[in-house]
Amino acid sequence: MRSDIIFMHAPSVYDFRKKPIFYGPVSDVIPSSPVFEMYPIGFMTISSHLEAAGFRTRIVNIAVQMLQSEKFDVEKRISKLNAKVFAIDLHWMPHAHGAIELAKIVKKYHPDALVEFGGLTSSYFYRELIQRPEIDLIMRGDTTEVPTVKMMQVLEKGGDLSEVPNLTWKDKDGHVHENPVTYSLESLDEVMFDYGTMIKCVMRNMDISGALPWYGWDKLPLTSVFTVRGCSINCAECGGSHFANDRVVCRKAPAFRSPEKLAEDMDLIQSYLDTPIFIVGDLRQHSMDYADRFLKACKERRITNHVVIELFNGGTPEYFSKIDKTFDGGWSIEFSPDSHDEYVRLNLGKGYTNEAIEKTLPAAFNNGCSRMDLFYMNGLPYQDRKSALYSVECAEKLWGLVKREDNLFIYNAPFAPFVDPGSRIFEEPEKWGYKLRARTLEDHRKLLDNPSWKHVLSYETKWMTRDDVAEVSYDAALVLAQKEFEAGRIDEKTKDDRCARTEFARELMHKVDEIMLIEDREERDARLWETKDEGTRMMNSTIANKKDLDWDAGSIWSNAPRVGFGLVKSMFRK
Repeated sequence: MRSDIIFMHAPSVYDFRKKPIFYGPVSDVIPSSPVFEMYPIGFMTISSHLEAAGFRTRIVNIAVQMLQSEKFDVEKRISKLNAKVFAIDLHWMPHAHGAIELAKIVKKYHPDALVEFGGLTSSYFYRELIQRPEIDLIMRGDTTEVPTVKMMQVLEKGGDLSEVPNLTWKDKDGHVHENPVTYSLESLDEVMFDYGTMIKCVMRNMDISGALPWYGWDKLPLTSVFTVRGCSINCAECGGSHFANDRVVCRKAPAFRSPEKLAEDMDLIQSYLDTPIFIVGDLRQHSMDYADRFLKACKERRITNHVVIELFNGGTPEYFSKIDKTFDGGWSIEFSPDSHDEYVRLNLGKGYTNEAIEKTLPAAFNNGCSRMDLFYMNGLPYQDRKSALYSVECAEKLWGLVKREDNLFIYNAPFAPFVDPGSRIFEEPEKWGYKLRARTLEDHRKLLDNPSWKHVLSYETKWMTRDDVAEVSYDAALVLAQKEFEAGRIDEKTKDDRCARTEFARELMHKVDEIMLIEDREERDARLWETKDEGTRMMNSTIANKKDLDWDAGSIWSNAPRVGFGLVKSMFRK
């Protein structure tokens, strides 16, 4: 079946199944695997706008299908697809290798089709990308739904692509043209967040596995809504900070979705799926009035799905009480202080104290919070080994602030693998005490092809070398497991198993380090292949129990009746 445009998501490294890679703990604290198979939400919103304009779209998550089967033939799959445009996301930097390799395969089998790139990383490195022969179009910006519709309309009618805002493109003679980034929404209310469009497209294309947001989503689905694009905060390491948004996508101020539209998005989701809904962005970032209006709208719509909120700073008992009175399906919290060393955290740009964190925990659980995930990182500015270990040592105190039965999960992982392009650290590394090993897209692409996560790291700091970041990540995991055991949250066997897994991972990293010193390439490659099975076995939960990240939810199959009813209702929705 021919599509007008196919959105395609690549694995981080192509073909990871045919390479001896030790991934390490780089994805221990996110839903996807180290292959980073989760595609951006833009696939859904852009697809919704295109479908409304009469274009036929499709999502093909190549990364998920590669994870599902060793026998999955990527080239065969791509050769059988049929579309005028293949849109490949290069949103997150870890896809710098896989995205480009998929583009080459598309051009190999579909030389007359156009290959488009989009996303934050594409927007940053657009001039480098457009020089590649396999890439024809690059859409810059963070609200590109309408410009993409305009691009498809121009392509359909044979018009002039210079009329399409935000587009960098090649003409038939291969000359490059840069249209300025002039389309940047000041409000997200015009953006369509409709999971129903995705469901209908999946049914039309008869391809559930190809459209999964990440591997295993069908068994433990999680949905999301977005309060904002852009940010008012300036965390030094973040590619989504206020500074980075201005630098990369010309966004001068955050674009918020109105509280009422956000509640409507959640109502639409629950009409299709009884799944947890993650609200991306702190509801209070705009104002407390925004949060109050949102909670009122959710109460009126009777949002019964479990809800996950984000905190960008501490919260009060009054705020959490309001949330608890709103959501009958329960609610949870995601909170990322990054470091419990106040000096490190305040220098990053997170303007709250340890006291704020320590008051937030009991305030949340005493007012109905079901669970809280708290995240710390290694490899930050002003952070040495002692500072990094201090964060996990403080877990003992944090667990002591709440009841034993309260579901407080504390995670620690390396700040990896790359410093975000456009962030303050990336733009001024020396100022922040960083030495970067990659500046261009090609630099990052080459790093990704290394056999060990430590060798992929694009940075070291004044306070920690790459070796230090790696070693302290394993040391912190051991301390955290011990503290969790002492707090009575895991039994001794679980603690011992986690520590054994951590030490095994460390030994495997050292083993790869030694192999990399072998000068004879043939011998070196042969020895690396001997580590393949061990590296694959350590793909997930290297230093943490990744299952802790799962929320209880019915599979998409158990949601089938609700999906059917939701589709019927959508036929009568304006």
